[in-house]
Amino acid sequence: SQRASRDPRDFRLFGPRSGTPSPIRSMRMHIGVEIFPTDQTIGAVELAREVEARGFESLWFPEHSHIPARRATPWGGRDGAPPLPEFYWRTFDPFVALGACAAVTTTLKLATGICLVAQRDPIHTAKEVASVDALSNGRFLFGVGYGWNKEEMAQHGTAYGDRRAILRENILAMKELWANDEASFAGEYVTIEPSWSWPKPTQQPGPPIILGGDAGPKTAAHIAEFCDGWMPIGGRHALDKWDEVRAACERIDRDPATVELGVFGAPADEAKLTDLAAAGARRAVFGLPQGPRDDVLAALDVMAPLVETMRAVE
Repeated sequence: SQRASRDPRDFRLFGPRSGTPSPIRSMRMHIGVEIFPTDQTIGAVELAREVEARGFESLWFPEHSHIPARRATPWGGRDGAPPLPEFYWRTFDPFVALGACAAVTTTLKLATGICLVAQRDPIHTAKEVASVDALSNGRFLFGVGYGWNKEEMAQHGTAYGDRRAILRENILAMKELWANDEASFAGEYVTIEPSWSWPKPTQQPGPPIILGGDAGPKTAAHIAEFCDGWMPIGGRHALDKWDEVRAACERIDRDPATVELGVFGAPADEAKLTDLAAAGARRAVFGLPQGPRDDVLAALDVMAPLVETMRAVE
């Protein structure tokens, strides 16, 4: 059968895992929000209730295990970046926070945005992912990224230059643990002897894996090999890198239509969101202010009308 169109510029939207394009008239875009959950802003549990009550699709929590006080790496790895904000080292563990949010919500998708997989143990992380997915009845989205903080990685024993290869093996090993009653994995960085690990995720063969970052050749190859979606950062990693993802999929005979497109840090602007949807984006995630409770709720109220507006783009 003829493959679905692969170019987002042809005004079609690619649904996750379906391989079936939908014409622009029925185009839909999910709207989520992201915040660093800390002890200095609205509580994670209250926020989850408020986000779900306003109809948002998803809530995303980033991750940093800690921030070394002596750090040469600039914020985001970008030369000339401003000083790193304090909330980076005050953030809660995302899986603990999302597990608490799962207990007080019923429809809201719960997501890491992003999880620093290369500096984590894959066996423990597989169990955390599966636990949140099972306890939330299949509402977990596994947002992952390579990371930028060299000093943070080093204190976990992760060499910066190896982070991409380590992330790949960690993800592949986790997939084995989720999918098989008796799982094993043998790689350069990860070895798991035949083992039993439960719970299994409610979503099978596992929660959607969504990779962030600029889609250069290596990242595009990883998206094609083991991811369900690509979510570049709005304003930095443009969707015009889709051609890299498409080519990587074709090299391994994967239909690019099975890769879901999204935008992290998307503009809360209807016209810009409409353009992103027309370019193939299936999800947009807005950043919330790292302020007190009232500031966060006020921002949610401003953004909330876009949830309904973007349900169907005509």
